[in-house]
Amino acid sequence: MTTALEPQSPRSSSPPEAWEPLLRALQLAGRPLQRFLAIEAASGIILLFAAGIALAAANSSWAESYAAFWHTPIGVRLGAFAFERSLEWFVNDGLMVIFFFVVGLEIRRELQYGELSEWRRAALPAIAALGGMLAPACIYTSLAGSGAARAGWGIPMATDIAFAVGILALLGQRVSAALRVLLLALAVIDDLGAIIVIALFYSSGVSISGLLIAALGFVLLIVMQRFGIRSKPLYVVPAFVAWAGTYHAGIHPTIAGVVLGLLTPVRAWLGPQGFVDYVREPLERLADSGAADGSQRFGSALREVAFASREAVSPAESLIEMLHPWVAYCIMPLFALANAGVSLSGADFDANSASVAVGVGVGLLLGKPLGVLASCWLSLRLRVARLPAGVGWRDLAVLGVIAGVGFTMSLFVSQLAFGDGLHLSAAKLGVLSGSATAAVLGLALGHVLLPRTVSRQAASSPDEAECSTEK
Repeated sequence: MTTALEPQSPRSSSPPEAWEPLLRALQLAGRPLQRFLAIEAASGIILLFAAGIALAAANSSWAESYAAFWHTPIGVRLGAFAFERSLEWFVNDGLMVIFFFVVGLEIRRELQYGELSEWRRAALPAIAALGGMLAPACIYTSLAGSGAARAGWGIPMATDIAFAVGILALLGQRVSAALRVLLLALAVIDDLGAIIVIALFYSSGVSISGLLIAALGFVLLIVMQRFGIRSKPLYVVPAFVAWAGTYHAGIHPTIAGVVLGLLTPVRAWLGPQGFVDYVREPLERLADSGAADGSQRFGSALREVAFASREAVSPAESLIEMLHPWVAYCIMPLFALANAGVSLSGADFDANSASVAVGVGVGLLLGKPLGVLASCWLSLRLRVARLPAGVGWRDLAVLGVIAGVGFTMSLFVSQLAFGDGLHLSAAKLGVLSGSATAAVLGLALGHVLLPRTVSRQAASSPDEAECSTEK
């Protein structure tokens, strides 16, 4: 006779109430989707699909309905208090805060344990990212018209991580592991640079009262950490206070998301070995117990195992794992749907607006590779950085072109730079055309310049080999 706590088999293949034929059919239908979501290019493909829908809608007979939908007012009213914004605002200033929060988490993790934790490893991607930001900004400034058009200098500075990683994934074994790591480090530093630019140059007049409210939220978060509060939902309160204060201060609220990410702990309480040691005793106690009082013992052991599972990884790692799929497959596609829709009719652009589109497109397509390659050459020449093993100038050339895919961050800065009107439409057109051309050119160069094997441990020339040695 079995008890309710005893399974029918040591390792059941399905829940006991499931109907096997229907379960197998569902699993068979779900496998293609699981494989699709598992590959690195999935997020970029979804972004591309969302941008295509937005472009199609903005250039169809539904263009007015498309624009009206994203300008639908949404808000709350409590007595005399009213807060009402458009649906587009909730995507750009609300959901994108989560995107920037995850960016902050990833930067914090890389600073602690990743490629940015040691200056010798961080030097090359940091210098490459800086060059890849300055050159496009200079090219844009030289090509853009006068007046308001010059405010878009920050648009071609950014690199879209999802699209860039997706392109490398499509190149397959032509891309070495070292090149992937270099791209990720460059993109993370690039994001950090874009965040600094947004905070310093694309925020309105700062309100002291708003800063005090934001500071209260950050201080409350730190105090809760010092008291050892581990429940993540409780931290929503100080996070909301910090977001509201930042918004009220005139600084874009996504900056609050970045700061919150940087303040999140990156060290685990227990860690892997601590987890094993912690759960060993309750599991042995449960195995030694009989049927009597089994339910109570099982519940106690389950709570202890759940606690150990939560604390085996750091809060930052746990939040990245939890939020990254939502950001990649929901928030970023929603952002693309709301912001990538632009009319492709050039008849509406005056000369000044057209210069915005040209400046952004050329900045992404030419400025990024020129800036990345020139800064890498200078840093290697001065011996302040070194090439990773297996990475040569051909790899850097492909990397520079792929870095010209700006998309998400570039569209975001476009909104901040121009708000609305012809300049915004022109900037979006420049982002889409420049990013698309850079993506196609990056794929083509990857197939031409990079060999099929990933066993390229030596540089492709004696000069590169010399540059890759330490000082």
